[in-house]
Amino acid sequence: MRRLLLISNSTLYDGGYLGHCKEQIKQFLSDKVKTVLFVPYALHDRDWYAGKAKEAFTSFGYDVQSIHQQPDALGAVNQAQAIFIGGGNTFRLLKTLYDEKIVEAIRNRVLEDGIPYIGSSAGSNVATDSIKTTNDMPIVYPPSFDALKLVHFNINPHYMEPDANNTHMGETREQRIKQFHEYEDSPPVLGLREGCMLLVEDKKATLLGKTDAKLFVRGKDPVEYKVGSDMSFLLQSSL
Repeated sequence: MRRLLLISNSTLYDGGYLGHCKEQIKQFLSDKVKTVLFVPYALHDRDWYAGKAKEAFTSFGYDVQSIHQQPDALGAVNQAQAIFIGGGNTFRLLKTLYDEKIVEAIRNRVLEDGIPYIGSSAGSNVATDSIKTTNDMPIVYPPSFDALKLVHFNINPHYMEPDANNTHMGETREQRIKQFHEYEDSPPVLGLREGCMLLVEDKKATLLGKTDAKLFVRGKDPVEYKVGSDMSFLLQSSL
């Protein structure tokens, strides 16, 4: 059974690391998981990042092993009870997943073995069909934009509407997502505002958190969805 918790952001304003989603993470992992495999590839300083994740998850009641400190990345994935991939630069993250040859292994562990997967920001981006709707700069070049494909739609984390009082004339997130949808066969994009997350349990998907989400489908007007909305159609339908 596929189980995913895809979080827009790790830190909410005026809160600690993963503080805004602590209860959702604990409920998601429950007491069946003792140790979480952390993937810090999205940031340069992996030791610092691993320490930050360990501090948070220890306070939640779980041990953390960072994949970069294990002798064999593939072996660590194959032995993992649960996987958490944190935020940072999505291009660096996906390139390293390919470099370590663990893209298929993670996909198999989640989709076939049913281990829990938590992603935040870049970690949510790579859980989807591709990283083409990330907000990040391409500081490195992965061999493909195809991601883990744990779900067959895209996510835009940290989604925001333009400030009506701001004179900035650059493209909005909505405009950029619509440019993505100018190409045929482009999947739906779920814009997760900060504080929002998507829980996937097998064929059911539900919006959780403190803020709402906005769904973009090629050829259709975007639609707002409130926290608590059933988003299972994203998993079951061809939109």
